[in-house]
Amino acid sequence: MNSTANDLPELQIDTSLTSPLGVAAAQRALDYYLKPAVSEEVAEPRFFNVNRNISGEEALLYASDLLRCAAATANESANHLQGAERDLAFSTVHMIDMARAMVDRSLEGYENG
Repeated sequence: MNSTANDLPELQIDTSLTSPLGVAAAQRALDYYLKPAVSEEVAEPRFFNVNRNISGEEALLYASDLLRCAAATANESANHLQGAERDLAFSTVHMIDMARAMVDRSLEGYENG
């Protein structure tokens, strides 16, 4: 059995885009063609991950402890060096101490808040 265009039921299509259905369809079409695809974050392989349930305060406390340990390690290493290498190692100690001071300052906000 052959069907022709005349055999198909006539559908009413709203091309004015004034009805809610027409507007919604137009918005879906525009979103599909014009908006960049929303994709999931690409998980980069890591050796160390942070627990997502840790609070900001706990993270800062842990970061402060890590910076304290890094400063102690760099300071001890610098004590066994001489000349420019010693100066460079002590510069690293100084930068670590500055970073720790900023972390500790951030923690004050948790104490006062």
